[in-house]
Amino acid sequence: MARAEVKQIAWDIQTMRIRGAGRIARAAARALKLTAKATRAKTPAGFTRELDHVSKLLLTTRPTAVSLPNAVRYVTLGAKRARGVDLQTLRRGIISRADEFIRDSRGAVERIGEIGARRISDGDIVLTHCNSDCALAVIKTAFEQGKRVQAFVTESRPSRQGLISVRELKKAGIPTTLIVDSAVRYFIRDIDKVIVGADSIAANGAVINKIGTSQIALIAHEARVLFFVAAESYKFHTGTLVGRLVEIEERSPKEIINPKRFPGVKIRNPVFDVTPPDYIDLIITERGIIPPSAAYTVIQELFEWRPGEEI
Repeated sequence: MARAEVKQIAWDIQTMRIRGAGRIARAAARALKLTAKATRAKTPAGFTRELDHVSKLLLTTRPTAVSLPNAVRYVTLGAKRARGVDLQTLRRGIISRADEFIRDSRGAVERIGEIGARRISDGDIVLTHCNSDCALAVIKTAFEQGKRVQAFVTESRPSRQGLISVRELKKAGIPTTLIVDSAVRYFIRDIDKVIVGADSIAANGAVINKIGTSQIALIAHEARVLFFVAAESYKFHTGTLVGRLVEIEERSPKEIINPKRFPGVKIRNPVFDVTPPDYIDLIITERGIIPPSAAYTVIQELFEWRPGEEI
């Protein structure tokens, strides 16, 4: 039963039934926990091989969201470093680290909401793109503090995740306006601040997020509207420390339109784009607020990486 559930989690991540970098990361941690609880391995080596198999299955689902490999790395790190530890100790370690990651991940969103809300003023109109737990936490926390906040939300095509954000904000009682993605420039003069999430943050401070984010950042930059990124610290991409490029996922053109209606036409569907650090004013994490230029140092400290080490 557990194996089927793990496969279902992987499938749900791949097909975007589970979406949002934080939710993806927590789902991956849960899949590893299920594996540990239901393992039939007889030896530590056999259990480690089973973990590796599940890890590879999870890692192939969504290549851009670094929260997924960081979650896998966090949960399995103890097992990979362990020497001479019995099977039951390894199993308990995986379960404990998975629970710890899930708990800390949820706590990070709440903390980001509290820290980010300090940057929201009474009467602000805030624009957000796609569906980010962290970005919404900032808006909702500011509203709960009594600030008269309004929200503008982009539709976020082609999957229209913005509709999820609209429902959440409306449920919280926040006055909300839904707009199509291409209307951001039209409305930008009405906006005081932009807050988005992140799927990955590179060592140079560039942010990889839902397609369309970079265009919104450029528009905000030209209009001198503050542009904030709200993201948990496990969204920082260690591989970029040594020059690796973040793979931008492209999904099926069927998410846009039935290709059979346009035979001979190439239809491309990139899911993410890269926002340069020059267009980002602040990155809000559960550890505090940093400028994009501090990303390199943050990654080194968080993941205890030193030049020359393999990532």
